[in-house]
Amino acid sequence: MADPATYRPAPGEIPDSPGVYRFRDEHGRVIYVGKAKSLRSRLSSYFQDLSGLHQRTRQMVTTAASVQWTVVGNEVEALALEYSWIKEFDPRFNVKYRDDKSYPYLAVTLADEFPRIQVMRGAKRKGTRYFGPYAHAWAIRETVDLLLRVFPVRTCSAGVFKRAHQQGRPCLLGYIDKCSAPCVGRISPDDHQQLAQDFCDFMAGDTAKFTRRLTARMKEAAAELDYERAARLRDDIATLQRATEKNAVVLADGTDADIFALAGDELEAAVQVFHVRDGRIRGQRGWVVEKVEDITDAELVEHLLQQIYGSEAAAGDGGAGSSAVPREVLVPVLPPDVDQVQAWLTGLRGSRVSVRIPQRGDKRELAATVHRNAEHALVLHRTRRAGDLTTRSQALQEIQEALDLPSAPLRIECYDVSHNQGTYQSASMVVFEDGLARKSEYRLFTVRGPEGQGARDDTAAMHEVITRRFRRYLAERSDARDVELGTGEDDDGLPVRSGPIDEVTGKPVRFAYPPNLVVVDGGPPQVAAAKAAMEELGIDDVALVGLAKRLEEVWLPGEEYPVILQRSSEGLYLLQRLRDEAHRFAITAHRKRRSKGMTTSVLDGVPGLGPARQAALLRHFGSVKRLRAASVEEIASVQGMGDRTAAAVVAALASPGVASEQVTESAGMLEA
Repeated sequence: MADPATYRPAPGEIPDSPGVYRFRDEHGRVIYVGKAKSLRSRLSSYFQDLSGLHQRTRQMVTTAASVQWTVVGNEVEALALEYSWIKEFDPRFNVKYRDDKSYPYLAVTLADEFPRIQVMRGAKRKGTRYFGPYAHAWAIRETVDLLLRVFPVRTCSAGVFKRAHQQGRPCLLGYIDKCSAPCVGRISPDDHQQLAQDFCDFMAGDTAKFTRRLTARMKEAAAELDYERAARLRDDIATLQRATEKNAVVLADGTDADIFALAGDELEAAVQVFHVRDGRIRGQRGWVVEKVEDITDAELVEHLLQQIYGSEAAAGDGGAGSSAVPREVLVPVLPPDVDQVQAWLTGLRGSRVSVRIPQRGDKRELAATVHRNAEHALVLHRTRRAGDLTTRSQALQEIQEALDLPSAPLRIECYDVSHNQGTYQSASMVVFEDGLARKSEYRLFTVRGPEGQGARDDTAAMHEVITRRFRRYLAERSDARDVELGTGEDDDGLPVRSGPIDEVTGKPVRFAYPPNLVVVDGGPPQVAAAKAAMEELGIDDVALVGLAKRLEEVWLPGEEYPVILQRSSEGLYLLQRLRDEAHRFAITAHRKRRSKGMTTSVLDGVPGLGPARQAALLRHFGSVKRLRAASVEEIASVQGMGDRTAAAVVAALASPGVASEQVTESAGMLEA
């Protein structure tokens, strides 16, 4: 526990300007990011008597070992920079938003030559138009099934589309007129694009235009006595009306708003939002917020808007920027800097955005409904996770007591090695923090061995992996300095990016932070190998254990007998989850390498011979056996080949120890 007085800046050093500040721990890891109108006033509030601070604030300042700040021009810039750094560093003491579930969206891939309608979850992709979120995927499919009668846009996958194109025969949807069959040329790319755009316009709320258009065509067909076409258009109109009725009108037409509500206490809160577009509820979404910092409802609302609309803007929505940020944002409590938030949202939308509290009428009634949903979500969350926080804490405490650790192991790393009779050796590192998996910090290792052919056994592989991991830790710890405060220039006169930052991705380097506990999959031999690797590097402040599969024994380095945890122990259950996750991650990587290795070809190593030329050779000669019997002149006669490359192919196939023809031919067939 650090004393805040040891890193407190002198009052005259802190500027009285807007800015963003970062607290870092002893390893240089950012643990909290905040913004302030006046950096001097805000930072001074953290360095008062510890007894006067909130419990979570007190824990943060005693965990930190330094504080830095960056001055910006105004509060709007501070808001944007704070969001950017929270997303980049994922500080442990900042408010965290967890979706109460994964919500599906209706997506239209407008960037494709032939746009496709599909259900999507997760991160948004550029060039795709999204509608939702919806509560259930079946609700999307039901709506799409109705609308395909009027807007027969492609819904098939790329593989189905390609196969239909090659066969010249559409799929079932093409035969029943629920797809315009662009795969076989029934509709041109431009017409199909327009059809997809019409579908998007209808889903965005412009429904009357299509109803009027179909009605006019129906009357025209009836006047021409084409009653079959008129009846079909009549049914299309009824279809549009049924699809429209599925979204009940709750507000006046043209209302474009997101309505938020909060329900919770000082530890956690449930957040709900209704997305209203063109007066209809287009979707509902919920989050559960862990208040890991001392924060008011007003500040919570500000962080909420920052997280939601910041991520929408970063993802992009394929031309639907105005739908990501609505004209009105209705909140239960105004943010402290409401003018700055409105200015920021206005910049994202491209037109004015109003942030306010609904006072009367239908909007206030709908806000009350959203609040009731938030209360229900909080009750449901507490019911489902009542024992979760307690269980995780109990598991960490049991591990601490069983292993006689000075503190609970908040960060645990587990290692496992996977191979097939010594080939394609791969190792995994999985990370659990506070008893939960941190998949963004998982790592994979390709075990090389002293001669580059892999390690001789599991213990040598474990020794290599632990050595590489902690050698990186020592190197990055020695280089770790604050990014913004780094000094020096490179040979070109450009500033050097210092600190634990990956130069390729620009993201923080995770190896710069040590674990509290290392778990290896195995018994005494694996533990001894890992211990030897750590001693060789001088690592003496990280606990180490091994978990043997047969009897689930916990082995400590140098101990003759294992530590036995009760079968019903939460601590043992957590260690088993770690081990199983490490095994899953390692074997997935091993299978991927093995699959790739089994489809390689002897031709892969020939200089100047890429996949296209390999496929051309195999198409021309039919097999590797015939290719091996061919002369340089015959190979050079293949389109795209030259004399030098042909000679290299002959030399490669004539060399001893060539891989089996069967594997080579199968690889070529895959490429062809």
